[in-house]
Amino acid sequence: MSALEDKTVHAPPDLIVSGLALDSRKVEEGFLFFALPGEKEDGGEFIAEAKARGAACAVCEHPPETEIPYILVPDAHKALALCAAVWYGTPAGKLTVVGVTGTNGKTTTTYLIKQLLERTKGAKVGLIGTNQNLISDKTIPTDRTTPDALTVQRLLAQMVDAGCTYAVMEVSSHALMQSRVEGIRFRVGVFTNLTQDHLDYHGTMEAYCDAKSRLFDQCDIACVNGDDAWTERLLARFTSERITFGQGMTNDLVGWRARYENDCVRFTACTDFDHEETRIGIPGGFSLYNALAALSAVQALGVPLSDAAKALTECVGVKGRCEVVPLDAPFTVIIDYAHTPDGLKNILSTVCGFADGRVIALFGCGGDRDKTKRPRMGRIAAALSDFVVLTSDNPRTEDPYTILRDVLPAILESRTPFAVIENRREAIGFALHEAKESDVVVLCGKGHETYQEIGTIKYHLDEREVVRERFAQVQRKDAADAAKENEHEDHHCLHTELRGLRDHGKISGP
Repeated sequence: MSALEDKTVHAPPDLIVSGLALDSRKVEEGFLFFALPGEKEDGGEFIAEAKARGAACAVCEHPPETEIPYILVPDAHKALALCAAVWYGTPAGKLTVVGVTGTNGKTTTTYLIKQLLERTKGAKVGLIGTNQNLISDKTIPTDRTTPDALTVQRLLAQMVDAGCTYAVMEVSSHALMQSRVEGIRFRVGVFTNLTQDHLDYHGTMEAYCDAKSRLFDQCDIACVNGDDAWTERLLARFTSERITFGQGMTNDLVGWRARYENDCVRFTACTDFDHEETRIGIPGGFSLYNALAALSAVQALGVPLSDAAKALTECVGVKGRCEVVPLDAPFTVIIDYAHTPDGLKNILSTVCGFADGRVIALFGCGGDRDKTKRPRMGRIAAALSDFVVLTSDNPRTEDPYTILRDVLPAILESRTPFAVIENRREAIGFALHEAKESDVVVLCGKGHETYQEIGTIKYHLDEREVVRERFAQVQRKDAADAAKENEHEDHHCLHTELRGLRDHGKISGP
């Protein structure tokens, strides 16, 4: 317990602890149980269960009702992070740690940094992120951007044991607010951008920005998007070394003369001392910024720009980020994780830049999340596509028709043709049938996810599989019969969904 400075101990001095847990169901004999306060549940309510399972002591913010040795702390989240670090032998101190925060671009940027370090330094690099956790080349599944503090420290310890010398982490605003990375010193902190998201949790953009800024209280060098309007506020308290990147010529690292092509972005990376031609094999303006973020981070770690620029040309993209589905079709299907207004704008703007045919945008909005972004996403989809398919994303415990109602009026403001199909599988099938030669179908929101969360259950849904299945069905039909039959089915499907919305009192009209 030496890791905890501000504490009141109500436990014997010779207490022996055999493990740590924050989930009462995972407690074993002799464990130290951390009763963490939460938005919906308080860990203090589970102290009795933890004791029944063998907990030797509880760490909590209020005296427990259950008779058990306990340690009183002002912040149980912070206490868990500090104790977990000590329990696993302070692994972060044995690694060079890079943290990446921001609304969009975290996943791609962390993957790029990992690849650049591997290619330029020949290093073993671990990664903690949204898609997966990687210990060198070993994959460990994940279900959140930044895991709980206990998992973070365990992963870092496993990286050390595997011979890694670097760790790259996505750091979410929730993780910073909940002290999941407390006690970790980041050699480099990277800020990608700040746009609307998570306002259901933070309340305002200012509070959201302030949450992100906490990362820079724990880092030595800040690599930040100098073109982002929130950067100045973000670094208001930061006095150490900083590197700015962007397209503005006043930045320390500038992406100059960017050429946007169908499958890549070519640009010149410029500093005061060097300039290098390079490319990133992911299309779009957002890819340029992700590349600059990664280049600035490895520069901060001592990699020459010439080496980093060369290595960047060999880096590969990330699953679910502007991912083209291999398909023997006259049209293109892209899967992207875009689930925020800015993310949706970025991917659709990118596709508009190279699509020879129409852009068909399929998207939905997550349930139990920030409702204010729903109409914004509807307007963006209608403005940047030729046909919109509105469907469900992860409705969670919300009525999916309520979510559709929140989005639909914004689409109706435009003259963009649309369909409302709540069932995501059916919606994908409809979009594929709607697609003609040279069109681009963009499936937004799921990205790397292979499930759909309905209620409290995650059902298997891998959009790659759905695309192949639905396209195969189309191929097996006679072209003439399919055209006639599907015309009727699509008309019926669309009007059935719209009628469903009217039956729920969501929209009015004939």
